[in-house]
Amino acid sequence: MSALHEPVLRWYAAAQRDLPWRRPEASPWSVLVSELMLQQTPVARVLPVHEQWLERWPTPADLAAEPTGEAVRMWGRLGYPRRALRLHAAAQAIVERHDGEVPDDHAALLALPGVGEYTAAAVASFAFGRRHVVLDTNVRRVLARTVGGVELPAQHVTRAEREAAAELLPDDEATAATWAVATMELGALVCTATRPRCGECPVASLCAWRAAGHPAYDGPPRKVQTWAGTDRQCRGRLLAVLRDADGPVHLSRLEAVWAEEAQRVRCLAGLVEDGLAVRTDAGTYALP
Repeated sequence: MSALHEPVLRWYAAAQRDLPWRRPEASPWSVLVSELMLQQTPVARVLPVHEQWLERWPTPADLAAEPTGEAVRMWGRLGYPRRALRLHAAAQAIVERHDGEVPDDHAALLALPGVGEYTAAAVASFAFGRRHVVLDTNVRRVLARTVGGVELPAQHVTRAEREAAAELLPDDEATAATWAVATMELGALVCTATRPRCGECPVASLCAWRAAGHPAYDGPPRKVQTWAGTDRQCRGRLLAVLRDADGPVHLSRLEAVWAEEAQRVRCLAGLVEDGLAVRTDAGTYALP
């Protein structure tokens, strides 16, 4: 067993957050919903929407029976609303292929719409206690520092990185599943991207990055996401109007929330193309 295992697992047992999708009674559906919602979205923003989602749709079948527009409406302001469409499509696939039960097999999870390698591994691990390499941003950062001796991992997962993570994975399935979520929590709470709290880290004495004197990241420049004036902001404004309306919306209401015509037209067409909005026969717009 790696020297990292015991202190990280002991720290997690004492410091883990009480999150609904981690509780013993959480369903695999709750875990899948949380994983889609948590992509590029902080836990604090996800918590109320996750609760509302599970109250309305406690099973995949409940969501699959609703129009896709209702999923988009319930998604609210979480951002990246195409995730709502993917979750709806995954629910339909679960009903059609797996009798309404979230599959426990990694390959079957990976075959669901909108489920990639990370999400499949996370659900198999967190919902079913399976042994898989789970590499989200937090885990990658923890391993890059403790094992690789660098401040930040490469921008995309490398083969070497995946192999190193696999070597660190405990042999026992249940322990491996706990290790996956423990390293994720360590990255979220202690080994953060900026201002890491090394004084609180359970493996500070074993950390290669700390031993090297905390060398600064020297890789390719990281992209900094902007918001004001972007197509993402425009799409969000337009979608908010559709989401808050009880029925179809006249174009004039969309024009009122975004004055720049060319950008508004482009973004509205993009929403329609992505399946997040539909244009009705009357020339109005609505959720699908």
